[in-house]
Amino acid sequence: MNIPRVTLDQWRALQAVIDSGGYAQAAEQLHRSQSSVSYAVNRLQEQLGLKLMHIEGRKAVLSEAGKVLLQRSRQLLADAGAIEQQAHHLEQGWEAEIRFAVEAAYPTQKLMDVLKQFEALGKDTRIRLQEVVLSGAEEVLLNGEADLAISPYVPHGFLGEELVKVRFIAVAHPDHGLHKLDRDLTVHDLNRETHVMVSDSGSKGIDAGWLSDSHRWSVASLESARKLISNGLGFGWLPENEIQQQVKGGELKRLRLREGAQNIGNLYLIYADPEQVGPATRRLAEILKSCR
Repeated sequence: MNIPRVTLDQWRALQAVIDSGGYAQAAEQLHRSQSSVSYAVNRLQEQLGLKLMHIEGRKAVLSEAGKVLLQRSRQLLADAGAIEQQAHHLEQGWEAEIRFAVEAAYPTQKLMDVLKQFEALGKDTRIRLQEVVLSGAEEVLLNGEADLAISPYVPHGFLGEELVKVRFIAVAHPDHGLHKLDRDLTVHDLNRETHVMVSDSGSKGIDAGWLSDSHRWSVASLESARKLISNGLGFGWLPENEIQQQVKGGELKRLRLREGAQNIGNLYLIYADPEQVGPATRRLAEILKSCR
């Protein structure tokens, strides 16, 4: 095993000299004496046997070798900082992984915003993200396969907090036969057409459809449902926030229904065990609640 002869402190000194433009500025940045910064850089070059930089006027300039090694040293110091941060989180009890089950109807953009905020705080905590539908969240909670879940209902034996409301609207392709009727549609009209719906990912097999099942296509995801409906293969209720672009672009058109043209569903945030929540999971939940 080769033991490094140089130290992180020496690389940090070199970076400061180059980034700030000279020894005096680096000393001020590092809150050290100029002589100690100069010694660290000179000692680094001696130990490596390479000239990494020289002074032109009052400005520090890297050699070709210095450019290559300085770039590598930046990653080295970043990795060292990440290790220290992870150690700090572990000391506080931060989990190495969060198992997060998310109902498919939860707004995609909100989810991306939440994950970006959390990633900036807890890069050393992995997130195992699982998309679920209807009773899928309940199933993973009961099976101990999730630490945190977003569900369309609060399962028996759990506590949940309302997180967001999702509006589902009835849509079909503009050329679909239902639009050609050019009037308010009835249940009878709908029952004669193919209803595209997302099936329950849990074993309960909850049926979210209220129409005849003789003309029904079930798919595993909202994205699949959107693609089918956008291509004229049936109609269905889709989350309004997820299809705004398709409606504006003319791929989808709202159906004129006498009743039931839109439905509003609640989504709830649920801990698997509120008494055993780790700080990383709790922080993720706080970000979710702040992004309502």
